[in-house]
Amino acid sequence: MKYVMLIYQGPALERQSALTEEEQKQVYADYQGINQTPGVTTVPPLGLAENATTVRVEGGKTLTTDGPFVGMKEAVGGLFILEADDIDGAIEVAARVPAARYGGAVEIRPSEVYW
Repeated sequence: MKYVMLIYQGPALERQSALTEEEQKQVYADYQGINQTPGVTTVPPLGLAENATTVRVEGGKTLTTDGPFVGMKEAVGGLFILEADDIDGAIEVAARVPAARYGGAVEIRPSEVYW
């Protein structure tokens, strides 16, 4: 089954920036290890949430606002797709995401076809 893994940085970026150079290298290595895990499909890195533009259409008129759709604290910081046998396999990979251990979180959603 395919799972979409949404990474919420929360305070993780700030905490990771305070790490020693060696610890930061380990964080990068941990992300690289996840990217090389069988079943993982990566997507290009997301930019910062404050640089997002949100689009809505109301009454046929396109409206744009600066910033993410959700509050900054909850903005998605990254994502990847994982092919895993079950939710336990997805949880195992999610627990390896550095953001999850530095104050962020990983949300796992099963990929589903709606149409």
